[in-house]
Amino acid sequence: METIDDFLKTIDNDDHRDRTKEVLTWVQQTFPHLEPTIKWKQPMFTDHGTYIIGFSVAKHHLAVAPERVTINQFTNDIVEAGYEHTNELVRFKWDRPTNFSLLQKMIEFNIEDKADCSTFWRK
Repeated sequence: METIDDFLKTIDNDDHRDRTKEVLTWVQQTFPHLEPTIKWKQPMFTDHGTYIIGFSVAKHHLAVAPERVTINQFTNDIVEAGYEHTNELVRFKWDRPTNFSLLQKMIEFNIEDKADCSTFWRK
Protein backbone atom coordinates (compact mmCIF):
# COMPACT_ATOMS: atom_id res chain seq x y z
CA MET A 1 0.00 0.00 0.00
CA GLU A 2 1.62 3.20 -1.18
CA THR A 3 -1.08 5.82 -1.72
CA ILE A 4 -4.20 7.14 -0.04
CA ASP A 5 -6.24 5.63 -2.86
CA ASP A 6 -4.68 2.24 -2.04
CA PHE A 7 -5.68 2.75 1.60
CA LEU A 8 -9.24 3.71 0.69
CA LYS A 9 -9.63 0.51 -1.33
CA THR A 10 -9.06 -1.49 1.88
CA ILE A 11 -12.19 -0.04 3.54
CA ASP A 12 -15.08 -2.44 2.95
CA ASN A 13 -17.90 -0.24 4.28
CA ASP A 14 -18.91 2.23 1.55
CA ASP A 15 -20.08 4.90 4.01
CA HIS A 16 -16.86 4.66 6.02
CA ARG A 17 -14.79 4.80 2.84
CA ASP A 18 -16.69 7.87 1.61
CA ARG A 19 -16.33 9.68 4.95
CA THR A 20 -12.64 8.83 5.18
CA LYS A 21 -12.09 10.04 1.62
CA GLU A 22 -13.94 13.26 2.44
CA VAL A 23 -11.73 13.92 5.47
CA LEU A 24 -8.46 13.05 3.72
CA THR A 25 -9.40 15.14 0.69
CA TRP A 26 -10.30 18.04 2.97
CA VAL A 27 -6.88 17.85 4.65
CA GLN A 28 -5.14 17.81 1.26
CA GLN A 29 -7.15 20.79 -0.01
CA THR A 30 -6.93 22.82 3.20
CA PHE A 31 -3.23 22.15 3.77
CA PRO A 32 -1.79 21.56 0.29
CA HIS A 33 1.80 21.87 1.53
CA LEU A 34 1.40 18.78 3.75
CA GLU A 35 2.70 15.59 2.23
CA PRO A 36 0.29 12.64 2.28
CA THR A 37 1.97 9.32 2.98
CA ILE A 38 1.17 5.80 4.12
CA LYS A 39 3.11 4.45 7.09
CA TRP A 40 2.17 1.44 9.21
CA LYS A 41 -0.72 0.88 6.73
CA GLN A 42 -2.32 4.19 7.77
CA PRO A 43 -2.66 7.51 5.96
CA MET A 44 -0.86 10.42 7.53
CA PHE A 45 0.35 13.86 6.65
CA THR A 46 3.82 15.25 7.24
CA ASP A 47 5.47 18.64 7.03
CA HIS A 48 9.22 18.85 6.31
CA GLY A 49 9.50 15.18 7.31
CA THR A 50 7.74 15.53 10.65
CA TYR A 51 4.43 13.91 11.56
CA ILE A 52 1.43 16.25 11.68
CA ILE A 53 -1.63 13.97 11.79
CA GLY A 54 -2.66 10.41 11.00
CA PHE A 55 -5.88 8.47 10.56
CA SER A 56 -7.11 4.92 10.92
CA VAL A 57 -10.46 3.25 10.44
CA ALA A 58 -12.31 1.33 13.14
CA LYS A 59 -15.75 -0.25 13.24
CA HIS A 60 -17.43 2.67 15.01
CA HIS A 61 -15.18 5.62 14.21
CA LEU A 62 -12.44 7.28 12.23
CA ALA A 63 -9.47 7.54 14.58
CA VAL A 64 -7.65 10.85 14.33
CA ALA A 65 -4.15 10.83 15.81
CA PRO A 66 -2.57 14.27 16.21
CA GLU A 67 -0.11 13.22 18.99
CA ARG A 68 -0.56 13.45 22.76
CA VAL A 69 0.62 17.07 23.06
CA THR A 70 -2.12 18.19 20.68
CA ILE A 71 -4.82 16.16 22.41
CA ASN A 72 -3.76 17.71 25.72
CA GLN A 73 -3.89 21.17 24.11
CA PHE A 74 -7.42 20.64 22.79
CA THR A 75 -9.00 18.33 25.40
CA ASN A 76 -11.75 20.81 26.25
CA ASP A 77 -12.56 21.38 22.57
CA ILE A 78 -12.61 17.63 21.95
CA VAL A 79 -15.00 17.04 24.85
CA GLU A 80 -17.20 20.02 23.88
CA ALA A 81 -17.45 18.60 20.34
CA GLY A 82 -18.78 15.37 21.85
CA TYR A 83 -15.83 13.19 20.86
CA GLU A 84 -14.25 10.47 22.93
CA HIS A 85 -10.47 10.41 23.11
CA THR A 86 -7.48 8.60 24.56
CA ASN A 87 -4.01 10.01 25.13
CA GLU A 88 -3.13 9.29 21.51
CA LEU A 89 -6.31 9.58 19.40
CA VAL A 90 -9.71 11.19 18.97
CA ARG A 91 -12.68 9.08 17.87
CA PHE A 92 -14.73 10.75 15.13
CA LYS A 93 -17.87 8.58 15.22
CA TRP A 94 -19.28 7.51 11.88
CA ASP A 95 -22.83 8.46 12.88
CA ARG A 96 -21.92 12.09 13.67
CA PRO A 97 -20.81 14.93 11.39
CA THR A 98 -17.08 15.60 11.14
CA ASN A 99 -16.00 18.66 13.09
CA PHE A 100 -13.68 20.17 10.49
CA SER A 101 -13.11 23.26 12.62
CA LEU A 102 -11.61 21.17 15.42
CA LEU A 103 -9.58 19.15 12.93
CA GLN A 104 -8.24 22.36 11.41
CA LYS A 105 -7.22 23.75 14.82
CA MET A 106 -5.33 20.56 15.68
CA ILE A 107 -3.49 20.48 12.35
CA GLU A 108 -2.63 24.19 12.49
CA PHE A 109 -1.32 23.75 16.05
CA ASN A 110 0.91 20.86 15.00
CA ILE A 111 2.26 22.72 11.96
CA GLU A 112 3.17 25.73 14.11
CA ASP A 113 4.35 23.78 17.15
CA LYS A 114 6.54 21.47 15.06
CA ALA A 115 7.91 24.11 12.68
CA ASP A 116 11.43 23.62 14.02
CA CYS A 117 11.08 19.89 14.72
CA SER A 118 13.70 17.80 12.95
CA THR A 119 12.35 14.38 13.97
CA PHE A 120 9.29 12.46 12.81
CA TRP A 121 7.73 12.33 16.29
CA ARG A 122 8.03 14.90 19.06
CA LYS A 123 10.74 14.09 21.57
